[in-house]
Amino acid sequence: MSDRPMRLIVGISGASGVELGVRLLQLLKSTRIESHLIMTKSAELTLSLETNHKAKDVKALADHCYSVKDVAAPVASGSFRTMGQIIVPCSIRTMSEIATGVTSNLLTRAADVTLKERRPLLLMVRETPLHLGHLRTMCHLTEMGAIIAPPVPAFYTKPASLNDMTDQMLARALDSLSIEVPELKRWRDH
Repeated sequence: MSDRPMRLIVGISGASGVELGVRLLQLLKSTRIESHLIMTKSAELTLSLETNHKAKDVKALADHCYSVKDVAAPVASGSFRTMGQIIVPCSIRTMSEIATGVTSNLLTRAADVTLKERRPLLLMVRETPLHLGHLRTMCHLTEMGAIIAPPVPAFYTKPASLNDMTDQMLARALDSLSIEVPELKRWRDH
């Protein structure tokens, strides 16, 4: 990845767990990676229901922020080189649009471009339980090159708070994208 610009597309969809996306943006601030945020309207609603964050404050955490309606944004083009894309949390609707290639907004269009350019696409799908259609869609996306990484907490780090659990889940996701965030603890680092 050394020849690629240090740019990461960060998507936040309307699934529960929007704090994961907010924390990811905060963690990226401690790196040299330029964040390019796409946040859906459903994500903004979920943000207001699950947190005390304001959408404008979350958007301000990103280096660049795009309207979900702006399908002409730079991240919609394969010529805009990135390290890849992460969608956290990723709703079933978002996952399904990406799997079919029938995209309706900038978030899913950017993911489609990420896949076609053979760049890493990581989806932190936030749903449970999963029915067979969800599982088949995940399998299909994996065959297309996506990484499916549901936000599943680990307890070996002996988390003392929800923040500890959030950081551990994001550390695993960032590892899959070969992104190092020094402040995140690893196995046996605690």
